[in-house]
Amino acid sequence: MPDGLESLKVYQLANRLAVYVFKITKTFPRSAWSEARQLRRSSSSVADNIAEAYGRFTFKDRVNKLHIARGEAEETRKGIERAGEKDLLPPKVVGFTVEKYTELMKMINGYIKYLRSKK
Repeated sequence: MPDGLESLKVYQLANRLAVYVFKITKTFPRSAWSEARQLRRSSSSVADNIAEAYGRFTFKDRVNKLHIARGEAEETRKGIERAGEKDLLPPKVVGFTVEKYTELMKMINGYIKYLRSKK
């Protein structure tokens, strides 16, 4: 069983989704390269900011990084929806991914609430 950061369910989901977004954007045509790149960046940033929050010492620093992670998750979710509107992704993939990012944002909110209770 993983310890530390890897044991956080919110981090595990964010990391899995970053890998998933990378894989689904491989199907984008060359003309949509910039969209693929932006989705990959924002999805990776969610996991990176959760990791950075975990490593921060002060409550304020941790919560700030988690707010950034939540913003990046919203950016990714909206980008996935837009990719579906542009017919870059099939509706089932869009629906699944949007659902998972919604779940992830709720988990980030829960993590922030948990940290506030420990403050």
